[in-house]
Amino acid sequence: LIIAMPLVVMTLIGLSFPDEGVLDYIAPALLATLAFFFSFLLTGISFLRERSQGTMERLMASPVSRPSIVLGYLLGFFLFSLTQTLVIVLYTIYALNVQYSGDLWQIFVFQVVAITVAVNLGIFVSTFARNEFQMVQFIPLILFPQIFLSGVIWPVTQMPDYLQWLSRILPLRYAVDGLRGIMLNGDSLGDVALELAVLVGLAGVTSLMAALTLRRGASG
Repeated sequence: LIIAMPLVVMTLIGLSFPDEGVLDYIAPALLATLAFFFSFLLTGISFLRERSQGTMERLMASPVSRPSIVLGYLLGFFLFSLTQTLVIVLYTIYALNVQYSGDLWQIFVFQVVAITVAVNLGIFVSTFARNEFQMVQFIPLILFPQIFLSGVIWPVTQMPDYLQWLSRILPLRYAVDGLRGIMLNGDSLGDVALELAVLVGLAGVTSLMAALTLRRGASG
């Protein structure tokens, strides 16, 4: 179900835009958004269940440090997000026949960096939720502003100046810009080094925040 949902979304979007040129243009933004959204949601809810079931409380009572716990969960959730992202990318390119200019492996590597931020963000945000419903309530607060302000729907350059400044702290903007550069312009990873560096930095910051705010159980 986790993997099928983004594929259904991509299929519906592909049917809505039969013009291949339009689909080719919006595909990078959709790839970044779907991978980010589902990685965040999967990680947040799964990590919340770990706390509510008492697993986190037992880990916190052990000699394992908080950064080690976060790193362990990051690697575990990352494998699922990685599989999901690989399926989404391959499905978009081969099933929907989206044309791209860059190398496929560079697209995938860039997506891997982007979902690392989403996984870390999901772990961090889940520490403030007491149940799955509250975790879902964070979506409008955390993800919707990024979708509207990161160039997914309309170009960032057409927004007011204060919104352009706000978009500079949103990881999804750099994910969208980097994928567009690779897929539409044929850029290499070196050409999108700025976007990669920002995403790596944000991944480190969110991982640190997750370790600092780690709690034992869903009730606090």
